[in-house]
Amino acid sequence: MRIAILALQGAFAEHQQMFERLGVESFLVRNMADWQQPKDGLIIPGGESTTMLRLIRELGLQQPVTDAIRGGLPVFGTCAGLIMLDHDHLGTMDITVKRNAYGRQLGSFVAHEDIKGIGTFMMTFIRAPYITEVGPMVDVLATVDGHIVAAQQGNQLVTSFHPELNEDTRIHEYFLKMCH
Repeated sequence: MRIAILALQGAFAEHQQMFERLGVESFLVRNMADWQQPKDGLIIPGGESTTMLRLIRELGLQQPVTDAIRGGLPVFGTCAGLIMLDHDHLGTMDITVKRNAYGRQLGSFVAHEDIKGIGTFMMTFIRAPYITEVGPMVDVLATVDGHIVAAQQGNQLVTSFHPELNEDTRIHEYFLKMCH
């Protein structure tokens, strides 16, 4: 199994380290040649969604990435990656997102909440968004204080927190099962 990690900006190295710990091959996508490699799934990491969207467009990756996700390629978006999949950006997931919903960097926090199909999980929020609305095909996986912070729609998994910053590999393992 090979997982592509969009490495234009943000926390891509931490996702790659998580897959190394799990013994799963991954590679970084920084241009079209990287994108064209064989892959079983895609990570869109946390970072700055405006910058990532600008770069993905400039590099000619927006349409190929969007087409691959719509064609069934499993994708896991964390924080800014969640924003990238919403209807205002790549438009592949039927969600509405509130950006920087928890405030600036000083508003960062950790919560321990249940994730459907996984159990209690330590969630690290850094300038995090949350989902304000979901379409009928979206399965809400977790909430914090009544706000949706994890969801799945078919081949798409999103979290508004950063599981790659913790030692717990269960969300990445959940994603890998989606890739089989």
